[in-house]
Amino acid sequence: MPERRTVALVTLGCARNEVDSEELAGRLAADGWELVENAEEADVAVVNTCGFVEAAKKDSVDALLEANDLKDHGKTQAVVAVGCMAERYGKELAEALPEADGVLGFDDYADISNRLQTILNGGSVEAHTPRDRRKLLPLSPVERQEAAAAVALPGHGDAAEAPVDAPADLPEGLAPASGPRAPLRRRLDTSPVASVKLASGCDRRCSFCAIPSFRGSFVSRRPSDVLNETRWLAEQGVKEVMLVSENNTSYGKDLGDIRLLESLLPDLAAVDGIERVRVSYLQPAEMRPGLIDVLTSTDKVVPYFDLSFQHSAPDVLRAMRRFGDTDRFLELLETIRSKAPTAGARSNFIVGFPGETEADFAELERFITHARLDAIGVFGYSDEDGTEAATYEHKLDQDVVDERLAHLSRLAEELTAQRAEERIGETLEVLVESLDEEDGWIGRAAHQAPETDGQVVLTTADGTSPDLAPGRMVRAKVVGTEGVDLVAECLIEEAGR
Repeated sequence: MPERRTVALVTLGCARNEVDSEELAGRLAADGWELVENAEEADVAVVNTCGFVEAAKKDSVDALLEANDLKDHGKTQAVVAVGCMAERYGKELAEALPEADGVLGFDDYADISNRLQTILNGGSVEAHTPRDRRKLLPLSPVERQEAAAAVALPGHGDAAEAPVDAPADLPEGLAPASGPRAPLRRRLDTSPVASVKLASGCDRRCSFCAIPSFRGSFVSRRPSDVLNETRWLAEQGVKEVMLVSENNTSYGKDLGDIRLLESLLPDLAAVDGIERVRVSYLQPAEMRPGLIDVLTSTDKVVPYFDLSFQHSAPDVLRAMRRFGDTDRFLELLETIRSKAPTAGARSNFIVGFPGETEADFAELERFITHARLDAIGVFGYSDEDGTEAATYEHKLDQDVVDERLAHLSRLAEELTAQRAEERIGETLEVLVESLDEEDGWIGRAAHQAPETDGQVVLTTADGTSPDLAPGRMVRAKVVGTEGVDLVAECLIEEAGR
């Protein structure tokens, strides 16, 4: 009997990383590794790091150090870093953090089982050497699909190794690799919500963002692979799928059809068992009337707009290598709400960008004051390695950045709470997700994405917790708010699917 090998995956960062972790889990399970939930119960702890901003990088380092501490008093024998921070810094991270027994990049994912086994046996695996992944694929999007077969794309599978027909002896709960780039996938939780990767990489060159350098150029997944993965997730009990990538509005441009998302969404919504399809990461400059129509009028596709505005002052946006202004952004939101008055809208903003004047900051305040966004994320600017903005002059003093961050954060909190109050009296369709010891049943409405946009606390007319179950869709009337969170009475007689 082969030796029992256990592995735990610790995931930090965004939903895209969660998908990547489940692909790694699928590869490891297919090779006989036993997946365990807690790192202290694993022979190997694999930390899927985030390398987006300084705070996320610090969290990743802290998670690696915490996992390393388990080697002194737990079962854990090795700690391995993967993910964006490992890909972005590679050997530099390995030298700065000798506590990590391995630092593996995306190119190591296809052979992750052997890499971990080597490390577990006391051997060494050379730390990943970073490179600009934008240079791995042709500049022209339409030439990328064929070339992408030779490039590691986390969440896309492996063209060279994935079988067209899955082996009959795959472990239970493992998604078969049913297409030329369909990934093996193992779910790491039992949530009724799961993310599906629509594409990888980004062709935009925002001056503050390093993501394209380590995630590479934009590559769409084939619609058949996205559909098959969604069907498998539905078989696993998933009720809501969230489409993720660095830029969903670009989907299909390398497949010869920039409007491919508009035709894919109804097909995803028609998958048996799926009750809700959500699209994240939309670029305002790439929004088009047809996409707005599909997002606001297709049954089971929620009218949810995760719009990456970042700022609204024209001069700041141009310095960011982005487009738009306050009035155009407000017009876009008005167009959306003319078709779906209760549509959800959220965005993130950067304050203190190099050269941001008081007038620019006031313009941003004007925008978020009138935008009526359901959720707002605010970040203070900081230099990111290798970005154009890091070379800019006219950097603001840190105390100015901190002051603007605090001011806009307070305003955002006030405005989103007001927006939540506007929803009192609305009847929502809520996906039940979990039972909280204090609040009772918790779910999310169509305008709330997982983890970022608040939640719905479900109750009954007499104030008691209703009799529900995760994955159930129920109708509920909003009767109160707690910040961005809603309190809603279940209309049990109108309970959904």
